[in-house]
Amino acid sequence: METYDALPQRVRRIRSNKRQQDASQKISVGEVSPPTSQGKKRGAEERGGEDELVNSQTNEKLQFHPTSTASSNYEYLDHTADIQLHSWGGTLEEAFEGCALAMFNYMTPLSGVSVDETLTRSYTVQAHDMQSLVFAFLDELLFVFSTELLVCREIKVSTIDRSSWTVTAVGQGECFSPATHEQGTEVKAITYSAMQIHERNDRSEIFVIVDI
Repeated sequence: METYDALPQRVRRIRSNKRQQDASQKISVGEVSPPTSQGKKRGAEERGGEDELVNSQTNEKLQFHPTSTASSNYEYLDHTADIQLHSWGGTLEEAFEGCALAMFNYMTPLSGVSVDETLTRSYTVQAHDMQSLVFAFLDELLFVFSTELLVCREIKVSTIDRSSWTVTAVGQGECFSPATHEQGTEVKAITYSAMQIHERNDRSEIFVIVDI
């Protein structure tokens, strides 16, 4: 596992390489069926401790961090070598928020992250369709974390503009410090692999595989 100290020097290379790789993997929304419940993470409350999941192909135990609160709208699903983030909400904005928090929580448990109001940060990203918008949003959050070590404990997506494919959001949290925060698993990059976005009248869901 690589430490966060090494990230700023190589984050540009990672982002460039992954974009080239993911361009050939991109698929249409809804083309892949949602994962079965077999791979879903069970809460720490049910397991009586740190969550574990067994890879059905390798029998390897995969380690996950518990969600930050009982009301978190995200979970982690098993995937061969990486990890799949699954978020949901009553609106697509809430699903975007949950997906972002899931990514941060995987890198360091958000239960140990405070909100420093002096570190409030605005995010505005633009893309060309909904899948690339999800990718660009998470990629920007990851880039800011990699360069500034800002971990967002709270994220509010204010608008998703489908005419310009733009998302605007505000994040609050604090800078990661090995002295005060538990170090989880590094998220190296966002991918398009098996990405899914489902919108219904009262529920939206996002599935994103991230490279770890």
